Amino acid sequence: MTREIAVVAFAQTDHRRTSEELSEVEMLMPVLHEVLDRTGLKTSDIGFTCSGSSDYLAGRAFSFTLALDGVGAWPPISESHVEMDGAWALYEAWTKLLTGDTDTALVYSYGKSSPGSVRDVLTRQLDPYYVAPLWPDSVALAALQARALIDEGYTDEPALAAVAARSRTDARTNSHAQLRGSVPHGEYVVQPLRIGDCPPVGDGAAAVILAAGDRARELCERPAWIRGIDHRIEAHSLGVRELTDSPSTRLAAEKAGAFERPVDTAELHAPFTSQEVVLRKALRLGDDVLVNPSGGALAANPIMAAGLIRIGEAAARIHRGESDRALAHATSGPCLQQNLVAVLEGEPRHAQ
Repeated sequence: MTREIAVVAFAQTDHRRTSEELSEVEMLMPVLHEVLDRTGLKTSDIGFTCSGSSDYLAGRAFSFTLALDGVGAWPPISESHVEMDGAWALYEAWTKLLTGDTDTALVYSYGKSSPGSVRDVLTRQLDPYYVAPLWPDSVALAALQARALIDEGYTDEPALAAVAARSRTDARTNSHAQLRGSVPHGEYVVQPLRIGDCPPVGDGAAAVILAAGDRARELCERPAWIRGIDHRIEAHSLGVRELTDSPSTRLAAEKAGAFERPVDTAELHAPFTSQEVVLRKALRLGDDVLVNPSGGALAANPIMAAGLIRIGEAAARIHRGESDRALAHATSGPCLQQNLVAVLEGEPRHAQ
């Protein structure tokens, strides 16, 4: 029998355009303290720790080792790191708990995009021989995807503007969001994408605690059980991909069990409005599903933490009794290249 594992606590920073007065450790420490306080655990109670971040954003090699100062790595702890969004760190921690070696895990991720030009930094993840030398930035590549969607009749510019308006309106109830309420859609950045179609640049961090079985029930009144989780990747070359679809997202969702029963909530990591169109289609989400009630990545997009935040936000809605079955999605790479899908459930509510 597969071991039951749940998200039992979630915390995040207030996401800001810049946090230049704080180091990564200083930005991260309050979040780590908060997520531990939610469960009453101490660092010494955690059986496994896994983090996600990017040396390219930090501008130095092995930058994650400095962040361990925020965790407290002495006495020695069992620790790992992924050079990815924290959602993939959560996947590693989930597999660790499945082995039965430990009952608890701390997962955290962080990113500071403000010190440099994140659009240029992200070109370093492209094919180094044919594409990266051309320096196509992340917005230009997303615009290619948006144009393909419009040309195929899947959306239009007013519909994309409506996605942005809905997301940032919903973010009014999210005190951590960087953009909230009525935000001008603005001028074109790269046609057909306007300023409002693109994510804000900012800094932030997030953390979750996972626990297994009865330990999860002890630590949380209503755990968010991970009923399935999977991640897949598209071909590296954009020229051999169908940009109006996301087969990797669909396959990850299928493997995670997302299509077995309807979900009531979906937290989608869609940094650009056009990418929500692709994801809704790949995940078969109807109008009855509440999409990105937190505002999503259009309201706050701390790179390397935004995907983990999608899982945390979905779990938090289950903790509060606002959702019974939720889907969380994370992405990395240009035009939804890498995709992770998790299905979370609360325990059935019994009639009083």
